[in-house]
Amino acid sequence: MSRRIVVGVAGELAPGQRKLAFIDGRSIVLFNIEGSLHAIDNTCPHNGAALSSGQLEGCMLRCPAHGLRFDVRTGCMAGTGGLSVTTFPVDIVDSKVVVSLDAPNPTPSQARAGSAAT
Repeated sequence: MSRRIVVGVAGELAPGQRKLAFIDGRSIVLFNIEGSLHAIDNTCPHNGAALSSGQLEGCMLRCPAHGLRFDVRTGCMAGTGGLSVTTFPVDIVDSKVVVSLDAPNPTPSQARAGSAAT
């Protein structure tokens, strides 16, 4: 069962905006991409740099340390294969933004590997 944590109120982030949230010692960044909310771990999987200040180009976030680009909707690096950042489910419940922490979303490559194993 996942832990659902309230991190804000619905409507506080306009499209293109982001918000940094600290939950139980973990840093998570929320993004509004074309009206849809997405949450990712604030740590680049390459070298641990904070992603929160990276340049956002549409749905692609550029790591400020080394320039790697991640799709904030999926967590996947641009192109095929490569690294991925952890993403978390985001819901609106009673006008509050809720992030589910204990059940990160699998990346597409993890989902394919899991379905191949069954």
